Amino acid sequence: MKKGDLLELEITGYAFEGKGVAKIIKELHTQNEGNAKKLVVFVDGSYPGDKVIAEIKKIRSSYAEAKVKEILTKSPLRIKANCKFFGVCGGCKSQDLNYEQQIKFKEEQVKDIFERIGGFSNLEIESIIPAEKIFFYRNKMEYSFADKRWLSEDEIGSMQEIPDKDFALGLHIPGLYDKVLDIDGCWLQSEVSNGVLNFTRDFFKSQQILPYSAQKHIGFLRNLVIKQSFLENDLMINLVVSEENERLLIQYKEELLTRFPQITTIVYNINKKLSQVAYGDYEIISHGSGFIYDLIGKWKFRISANSFFQTNTSQAEKLYSTTLEFAEFKGDEIVYDLYSGAGTIPIFISENVKQIYGFESVEPAIEDAKVNIDLNNVTNFEPMLVDLNKSFIPIIQENKCQRPDVIIADPPRSGMNPKTVKDILELMPKKIVYISCNPATQARDIKLLCEGSYKLIKLRPVDMFPHTYHIENVALLQL
Repeated sequence: MKKGDLLELEITGYAFEGKGVAKIIKELHTQNEGNAKKLVVFVDGSYPGDKVIAEIKKIRSSYAEAKVKEILTKSPLRIKANCKFFGVCGGCKSQDLNYEQQIKFKEEQVKDIFERIGGFSNLEIESIIPAEKIFFYRNKMEYSFADKRWLSEDEIGSMQEIPDKDFALGLHIPGLYDKVLDIDGCWLQSEVSNGVLNFTRDFFKSQQILPYSAQKHIGFLRNLVIKQSFLENDLMINLVVSEENERLLIQYKEELLTRFPQITTIVYNINKKLSQVAYGDYEIISHGSGFIYDLIGKWKFRISANSFFQTNTSQAEKLYSTTLEFAEFKGDEIVYDLYSGAGTIPIFISENVKQIYGFESVEPAIEDAKVNIDLNNVTNFEPMLVDLNKSFIPIIQENKCQRPDVIIADPPRSGMNPKTVKDILELMPKKIVYISCNPATQARDIKLLCEGSYKLIKLRPVDMFPHTYHIENVALLQL
């Protein structure tokens, strides 16, 4: 069997990253009949109950990856997707799957990952917390400009001159860094966000301003980032460009504010880097303060153009409440918060503990944390700059931090560095609450901790991102 071969498959399961698990019915146009029967096939774009013809995209010794070419029989779990770009845009993987089934699969996948990667059995998994809003729930959307618009098969096959093929503003096609799908609406952020998206495209096209080319390294427009506060009604527009152009950017600001007076701040990030990143070497505040504010629970947080903030505000409160519930603080605990960012978790728990030390490797996040401490009149949280890819024990000793009763960790998708795991085992807190957006690396790290001195007590997934395969998961470990 080789790449490009077609198989008729029956989808019997659902795996992490939103891929159906297939049982092979029939091999179509394969070179070595019979070999495929030894493989598990993961099929992108399929759900349990589907019968499909799929094209092989990748082959490994024990599995293959494929993509649906044709659906022969639709799964009863399928529904009609709202977005007309669904299936091409990679933002939503499962908008055509019943939401109740989405969260059921996510809960099952957490269990499977901890059993398979972590080697755990008899797990206590509390019911997944579903999202209140399954559309228009994001407080941030990051769009890209490109000089190569993604063209549909119909456009390519038309043999006609294609207008605007050299200008796109939208989302990257999965796997293609230089091709952008030009979209006029997204179901993940608000209607006003869609209005700003379309206004921005029309404005710069009318001015004949070119998108930045990642290959030629010329062009002006790089990214449009829209941040909203749902609880404070703030709205930030962050335009990332390759150089300053005062006249043009003043005109854009004035026309934008006329069309959308609810915008509270406009920022320009000047990005001279060759790499495609949506932040600049420096920023220019064109309107307002350069910040927006949002609430998680009763706590207020300042959000800058380049700072991290949980993308689903209402679900963030549920995630942090789960953390608080798992920790069962009595009020006299010393807490270490690893990867503390802008201080959202330490501030959220501050009334329930004696002292919190936050450890964070991104300096601007530390500055945001200090601002948020003042905003909320918190007196028992001390953020510290530390490289968490190295041991943080020397920083603890240098600052004479009290030893922790509880450690909270919320690392990036890659999980914790082995040195961090080693440090935790040396510190031996009574409890660890581990929050992760990647259950696979979370299970790997927790396995190491449980090979040391800890026992995994329970898990609880939280759905932060409906219609995607991403899962946030909270785990409690005890000494």
